[in-house]
Amino acid sequence: MNDNDKKVKELFEAGVHLGHKSNRVHPKTNKYIYTFENGVSIIDLNKTADYLEKAKKFVSELGTNEKVLLVVCTKKIASNLTKELCTKNNLLFINTKWPAGLLTNFETIIKNIKKLNLMKEEKKKGEWSKFVKHEQVKLDKNLNKLEKFYGGIINLKKLPDALFIIDIKKEKNSVKESGEMKIATIAVTDTNVNPDPIDYPIPGNDDSLTSIEYFLKEIIEAYAASYLKAGEARAKEAAKNKS
Repeated sequence: MNDNDKKVKELFEAGVHLGHKSNRVHPKTNKYIYTFENGVSIIDLNKTADYLEKAKKFVSELGTNEKVLLVVCTKKIASNLTKELCTKNNLLFINTKWPAGLLTNFETIIKNIKKLNLMKEEKKKGEWSKFVKHEQVKLDKNLNKLEKFYGGIINLKKLPDALFIIDIKKEKNSVKESGEMKIATIAVTDTNVNPDPIDYPIPGNDDSLTSIEYFLKEIIEAYAASYLKAGEARAKEAAKNKS
């Protein structure tokens, strides 16, 4: 079995090939569809494998150049998984709700992130103990609210260089804002959406957890591996120059 056949087998086992019913298919996705079975679109996994490879090559280049990749997946079934994989690999992520203006009103978002950092620091230092109980409860409530929206981007210092998006229909605001700000996008594009606004579309099922998990791991790990390698090379070079 060659590498492509192996990849297609993996994609099939993850359920990536299962698209939407024919009455929900976007005409722009016909080029990715292999056939229809019982009224359901079946994605051509050879094409998925090709597009996935292009996307992985791009994110690997981002990692090598130490660029910032932001992962966007707010689907309930994959919210915890997104947090887990991104935290493990030190990636920024949005997994509950896209904060309106994250890219187009970045200065305001940064203020909210700074506020979250400050509140966490104050709580850690025990500075809240001077407040009465009900005020501490109120502060905790505000902290949890900020953590929910900005916890995954707490280390964001500048606009991301690229977004990896799961379900561009659900995440239409992130697609719109990235387009306005000319920020590169990589996304899983199911058969019910127009893939044209995405720079690196990957035809595939964006509803099944097994499919989402497969794509998250492929993209996150490709980026993280190259980023780590770049960091190690830089540290080695610095040590060499020092000696």
